[in-house]
Amino acid sequence: MDRRTFIVAATATLASTFFHGSQAFAKGQIVQLPDPVTTGGKPLMDCLAKRHTDRSLKGGAITMGHLSTLLWSAWGINRSDGRHVVPTAHNKQQLQLYAVLGDGVWLYEPKTNSIVKVLDDDQRSRFDGASVILLYAAPIDDMFAGMHVGSMYQNVGLYCAANGVPNCVKHTNHGVLDTSLPLPKGWRVYISHSLGEYPH
Repeated sequence: MDRRTFIVAATATLASTFFHGSQAFAKGQIVQLPDPVTTGGKPLMDCLAKRHTDRSLKGGAITMGHLSTLLWSAWGINRSDGRHVVPTAHNKQQLQLYAVLGDGVWLYEPKTNSIVKVLDDDQRSRFDGASVILLYAAPIDDMFAGMHVGSMYQNVGLYCAANGVPNCVKHTNHGVLDTSLPLPKGWRVYISHSLGEYPH
């Protein structure tokens, strides 16, 4: 088996164990995501035309490649100066993004395009049981937080429209993990975003 074949096989195995709810990764462990796909895709106007709420949220696991591009779409870095795909007032960048997956909750680290596990066990039933649930967090006293979070979930909505992924922004139970997450003092989750199964 050559090196490339080994890497592809290892990544597939990792994605299978990781995203189907096993305890293969301990709390605090960091996982490096593959590079996000940042070129190509459907034209912007097609994505705007297709963007809509779809509550068909149950489904299978997400691959590491899809997860990487999904998280990058919401809060990734798209310039060499460290600025993000969404604007923030005065470039303060006071946002955090969490992914609730089958094996726990993960914090996205945009500077390294990696995720760190912050909670064990499948927490999705505490929301709506969707395949993937994103949590958008910001400081309570930030007057621009709602605007920033809205930019994040709009980006994700367009990504989902481009890839045929059912998704729904929800206020219900959005803060159910606030006391469990490693949020900075004075921060909270503003909204949750549920995603269904990715088309094969």
